[in-house]
Amino acid sequence: MRTEPVLQRRRIQVIQAGVLLALPLLLLAQPSLEGSAHEFIEISGMVLAFICIVGRMWSILYVGAKKNLELVMTGPYSTTRNPLYFFSTIGAVGIGLMYGSLLVALLLGLSAYVVLSVTAAKEAEYLRTMFGPAYEIYAKRTPMFWPKIALYEDTQEVIFSPKALRRTLLDALPFLAVFPIIETIEYLQETGVLPVLFRLI
Repeated sequence: MRTEPVLQRRRIQVIQAGVLLALPLLLLAQPSLEGSAHEFIEISGMVLAFICIVGRMWSILYVGAKKNLELVMTGPYSTTRNPLYFFSTIGAVGIGLMYGSLLVALLLGLSAYVVLSVTAAKEAEYLRTMFGPAYEIYAKRTPMFWPKIALYEDTQEVIFSPKALRRTLLDALPFLAVFPIIETIEYLQETGVLPVLFRLI
């Protein structure tokens, strides 16, 4: 009996709900690192967010609208079965660093990893019913989450979906849009509009 593909929207809703629950807490907190250390962490976060966006777009060039319909095993999909989830986790860590807190980066990264790993495992069950032995061979040699660069293989040309690429870009933009929001919160805290009840590492 064939299982149903994982509902992508439900995964996104879980992550969004987690962010909304954490937001009030972050509004009342302030990173304890200051000066050049704080700036370095923020810049590192922006770099990770950029890597997330580029990585997700690179991945979608290969899978496009073929996700759950065709077994893609080249490009980023030759190093990990779930490059989109891997780069999203990098983006989650980046958001925490842009906030200026190593603790928030760790918690966001772990949360994204747990949610997306569970999703990836459920998707694997569906793909096994879709592609049978071909997927088993692919899964045996290719990690589910963390990339193994030595496995990288490419193809001479890729046919991609402009619609899927545009959707992925729009999905990824919030990773960078978070930065001006964080800067606004910092300004409101410095001017006394928002109270600071505690500090985070």
